[in-house]
Amino acid sequence: MTTQETFEEGKVLLIDKPLHWTSFDVVRKIRNLIKIKKVGHAGTLDPLATGLLIVCTGKFTKKINQFMAQEKEYTGQITLGAVTPTYDLESEPRDFKSIDGITPKLIAEAAQNFIGEILQTPPIHSAIKQKGKPVYLQARKGIDVIIEPRKISIKSFEITAIEMPVVSFKVVCSTGTYIRSLANDFGAALGCGGHLSELRRTRIGNFKAEDAMSIVKFEASLENEK
Repeated sequence: MTTQETFEEGKVLLIDKPLHWTSFDVVRKIRNLIKIKKVGHAGTLDPLATGLLIVCTGKFTKKINQFMAQEKEYTGQITLGAVTPTYDLESEPRDFKSIDGITPKLIAEAAQNFIGEILQTPPIHSAIKQKGKPVYLQARKGIDVIIEPRKISIKSFEITAIEMPVVSFKVVCSTGTYIRSLANDFGAALGCGGHLSELRRTRIGNFKAEDAMSIVKFEASLENEK
């Protein structure tokens, strides 16, 4: 069986998505490398996020929904004292507020309030579709976008370090959770605003980022098989 035929039969690839790449950039690159069209990913990572991206090829693309439904784990950083329209650093911080009086105790208490089943409103700058079009296209034009809150589950929200104004965290959550929205809501709960300044997906179900390979290593592995 050729390498191409192997990928058509189906493989699950664990890729460590590079910074500034979209999830579809990864899919497109893999399609070009393995020379088959049937390639898809199990859960989008924003361009400014890194970490685990599950990519399925060939017949295994049928497993995508199964993988997408699994629990996710992320690590990252929230910068307090300002918000951004996209809830991350894809847009410029604004509405600066003082972080004086924001203590580690207040930060820990705020994090605890997000644990459990909660309603979360996704960012208007996201790929969620309304009338068949991603809402971010409307948002970029300055058109008001209304997205209904969705029920999600935060299993744990651990504060791992505080170096003001930066708060480091680890979150375990259900599918459909927007960590950007969590960062924005967390800042609002503290009364000073906040935005996501770093994000890495470390786990999907039992699949871990430490077992993922870079695009460069994946390409090299194909060269070795020739």
